[in-house]
Amino acid sequence: MKLHELSPAPGSAKPAWRKGRGHGSGNGKTAGKGHKGQNARSGGGVRPGFEGGQLPLYRKLPKRGFNNIFSKEYAIVNVEDLNKFEDGATVDMAALLETGMIRKELDGLKVLGNGEVTKKLTVKATIFSASAKAKIEAAGGKAEVI
Repeated sequence: MKLHELSPAPGSAKPAWRKGRGHGSGNGKTAGKGHKGQNARSGGGVRPGFEGGQLPLYRKLPKRGFNNIFSKEYAIVNVEDLNKFEDGATVDMAALLETGMIRKELDGLKVLGNGEVTKKLTVKATIFSASAKAKIEAAGGKAEVI
């Protein structure tokens, strides 16, 4: 096969639709824009969400809640998930990202106390729940706050 022999798959390439090239083309005169009006003008049309002056939907719906711009979002791991690591391992953000247990670093790592941990691990995280810290230390490990 040579470069000049290449062609697109049948039906994948459509010819350009030439607007405003006479009424015989089926798309002449107003070129599919109708007669005058806002949408027929250059740069015409309305912004997204505009409903012709009717009160738009986004203004009819009530505003709800509050977004705290200072809130922190933590990557969360339960102590039962830490059993995947070998005995004596150091579990930190990098190790968890490598194993795929968390997807993003976010604002830090939070360890929660769901389940049981059976291995002696050194866990480095931003925050521990009280039960998680107790379970890690009960298994002979260390819970280090970064």
